[in-house]
Amino acid sequence: MIRVLNKIILIFLILVLTSCGYSPIFLEKNYNFEINQTSFSGEKEINQVIEKKFNLIKNNQSIKKKKYDLEINSSKVRNTISKDSKGDPLKFEMIISVDFKIINNGNLLLNTKIKKKNIYNNISDLFELERSEKIIIENISKNISDVIFSSIINLDDN
Repeated sequence: MIRVLNKIILIFLILVLTSCGYSPIFLEKNYNFEINQTSFSGEKEINQVIEKKFNLIKNNQSIKKKKYDLEINSSKVRNTISKDSKGDPLKFEMIISVDFKIINNGNLLLNTKIKKKNIYNNISDLFELERSEKIIIENISKNISDVIFSSIINLDDN
């Protein structure tokens, strides 16, 4: 009886997982634009996450596509929001700012600043705190890269 139940569950899982049809929105590779040149300045960690996103569509070598250049300047600030009675930090705030410019044939099309923040609790283990901060930075940076990507798509639609 248990074997039959296990086989039914296995068949059900295979059907559900294979027929889901999930595909990431930004993975489509047939865009009407390409990124020619990208220049980064500021925080290395943030820039690496954003650069990874744009390497997917960089230099697709098509004549009909609009060609954009990006200038990205990033910064991060970690503030202490609250402290305990001894003066030790209880909560931190991570603020990540990214200024970006979209340029086409030397013409500035968009100049925008994106600012995202996250509040998190202090962890007594410094290794865990550092690891947690890296995850926060990566998640916020991915979110910002999606906003930049969407801005380019919106420009291209107009």
